[in-house]
Amino acid sequence: MRSVRARRAAMIGTAALLLIAPSAALAHAEPAAPAPATPLPAGLVMAIQRDLGLSPEQYLAKAESGQKLVGFANDLRAKFPDAFAGAWLDPSGNPLIGLTGGKGADAARKVAEAAGYTVKDLPRSEKALQDQLAMANSWIAKLPAPLAGLVGGAVVDTVNNHLVLRATNTAEIAGLQLPDFLDGAVLALSPALGSVAPAAVNNGGAPADALLGGDSYAAENADGAFRCSLGFNGTDGSGATVNISAGHCDPNRDAAGTQAASIAFQMPSDGVFGPRFGTFARTNLDGHDFSVIRIDNGAAPRFQNNLVRVPRQAPLAIAGTADPVVGAPVCKSGLTTGFTCGTINAVDQTVQVGKRTLRNGFSANICALEGDSGGTVVTGNRALGISSASNVGDMKYCEVAAVVTTLIGDSPQLFATPINAILGDNPGLKVRTS
Repeated sequence: MRSVRARRAAMIGTAALLLIAPSAALAHAEPAAPAPATPLPAGLVMAIQRDLGLSPEQYLAKAESGQKLVGFANDLRAKFPDAFAGAWLDPSGNPLIGLTGGKGADAARKVAEAAGYTVKDLPRSEKALQDQLAMANSWIAKLPAPLAGLVGGAVVDTVNNHLVLRATNTAEIAGLQLPDFLDGAVLALSPALGSVAPAAVNNGGAPADALLGGDSYAAENADGAFRCSLGFNGTDGSGATVNISAGHCDPNRDAAGTQAASIAFQMPSDGVFGPRFGTFARTNLDGHDFSVIRIDNGAAPRFQNNLVRVPRQAPLAIAGTADPVVGAPVCKSGLTTGFTCGTINAVDQTVQVGKRTLRNGFSANICALEGDSGGTVVTGNRALGISSASNVGDMKYCEVAAVVTTLIGDSPQLFATPINAILGDNPGLKVRTS
């Protein structure tokens, strides 16, 4: 047994070198708890009040308002594509609909106002901005050295109705010349994105307790091991018990679903290996960053819950899934930083994280550090996404991250893959809601 532990320790010592940035986090899982009597657990309530300045009731109401707005906006976009210019919640939580003077503008305004929404006139339609975004992404992919890698991606700024290019905050970017089709685009300087996952862990034993979203786990194969946060518990198309986490938490993603697939182990708070609980059935890194961990039959009862938490704190019961909308309140759970909350500031965006590209993701002004990768992102009591990358992932404390990003006019940013996009990529996959 000692020789096995020594082997694992040696492999784990170099595991962080496999990723863009070292990452760590998370902890001991208590036995599965019933859904809390109150809608939100105390730890989450504290984070909501601290990070958002909202009461639990205001948070839930704003999250629900955001989901109603998503549904209405989807219908309006389909009926009036030339006039629709976006939808978002303002800082007070009021839902707004953006319209431009395209075809069907008058009819779209009547529909929006009849539904009780405030309309804001904007110069560009969402369709026009998406076309500009597609050209921008094509241009970024063809940038020559040394500019290649300095532009981390582009995103539509729904509220300000323009395109934003994310660029690494270096002197070299000063010589970047934007093509004519990017007229009106804004260049935002910020730290390069880094992963918020895998870091070295020690070997050992741990209790075989129930595991919830937000608890830590170790993923191991013959070449190394990573440490990440568990995502949402669920079931696959065959009804088997699974956990949905991040793709870059798998140290051997090409072997997912085979006999050589990486093995997942429980991870206690003191950073030692616990019992094995499953293997990676499917892993995806570029585009949508996700993994589906198939739970071993013997461990399945420990994952048959719909709960999310910060380890050793009261859990949040997941009631369904949600889609991201700009302005909606969101919170993430992770062992490194616990519950942290913020507001969605961009959706449907493409960003570069080292050599991989995240597509159709959303971002929020949330601090996430090493080890938070793979963890849950929620709005209200609904599953929203899986944590994937952060512009402050390599920092040690959120307080330091806040100061550093403020100095360059930015803030900590968490980038996540929407849970509904992951479900769409995996027919039959479901998030547990009971």
